[in-house]
Amino acid sequence: MKIYIDGKFFSKEEATVPVFDHGLLYGDGIFEGIRIYNSRVFKLREHLIRLYDSAKAIFLDIGMSIDHMEKAVIDTVAANQTRDGYIRLVVTRGDGALGIDPSSCAKARVIIIVGDIQLYPEEYYEKGISLIISSYRRIPSDCFDVRIKSLNYLNNVLAKIEARQAGCLECIMLNGAGHVTECTGDNIFILKNGTLMTPSPLEGALDGITRRTVLDLAKSLGITASETILTRFDLYTADECFLTGTGAEIIPAVAIDKRIIGSGTPGLITKKITEAFKTFVGLTV
Repeated sequence: MKIYIDGKFFSKEEATVPVFDHGLLYGDGIFEGIRIYNSRVFKLREHLIRLYDSAKAIFLDIGMSIDHMEKAVIDTVAANQTRDGYIRLVVTRGDGALGIDPSSCAKARVIIIVGDIQLYPEEYYEKGISLIISSYRRIPSDCFDVRIKSLNYLNNVLAKIEARQAGCLECIMLNGAGHVTECTGDNIFILKNGTLMTPSPLEGALDGITRRTVLDLAKSLGITASETILTRFDLYTADECFLTGTGAEIIPAVAIDKRIIGSGTPGLITKKITEAFKTFVGLTV
């Protein structure tokens, strides 16, 4: 494994971050998770545009152009000779003094890791997972807009712990109004009466790249899809449900708060979209 840090490659054992890095001290930074399929980086430009939007929103000067960053990612994938895998691209505020004032940080730090990721055991892609609705609410946008993909994930981590304590691999987070946002690491879709629905980013959901891809695929398949407001009732009474994300890809959900979704098995539309996604990214012949 060769890890990129500020223009140089290091082995896993050599790759380190100083203890005065504000990404470590305060979670002051941003990241992207990106997939590699058949030696191609999936929708790299879209990921980088989102990364640079996040940077702009938090007054973080990455210190390199988006074209330079694109080359750095591609070079890191090539250096690792990776055909199928996962990229974690991290930009921290860099080294600074103790204290949250970012003005002490002279230069951002760019880290690119190429490896593997497996968020859910393979068997659950066939039989589906069970979810709960978390008691932890999504941080409201007037406090922090979650469209900024920041290193501050404690809200999600606590919800994930709650899910695991309940015997589930994932959970759903609501906003302050009781509307569905997303899961701790994935976007959520439901199907009701032939219409595919997912929460709008304005409700507190990340505008996921895989989420966008699924919306486009649904349109190409003639499936009506919309961004809308969803509540617990919509989840409990859905005909189908699935989650999307760079790490998770597409995984069906078959129960929410012990309510069985549809027949309790992955639905036909879920399977249809999953197959279309696999074909789109080159996972099927």
